[in-house]
Amino acid sequence: MFEFRDLFRWERFVTPSIIKLFYWLALAIVVLAGLQGLLAGLMTLTTNLVGGIFAMLGAVLMTFVGIIFARIAAEFVLIVFRISEHLGAIRSQGEPQ
Repeated sequence: MFEFRDLFRWERFVTPSIIKLFYWLALAIVVLAGLQGLLAGLMTLTTNLVGGIFAMLGAVLMTFVGIIFARIAAEFVLIVFRISEHLGAIRSQGEPQ
């Protein structure tokens, strides 16, 4: 993980260490929003059967899309930092000794 003093030094990136935490928070928000959509669909079922079914299906679909999007966003951030690390290694190999 990271230490508190890493927040005040610039030799090491903190984001790759905490990106998993942000991913799990985004995942929790997506799942809670999906549950809210399912409950709204259930409430709509009382007045409109077809509309309630479509609302519930839409909530499930958007939950899966949100989960996939959160993972892609987290991996994109990690890829950017990994590219930075690899470029630094390449640069250090090319420097004269």
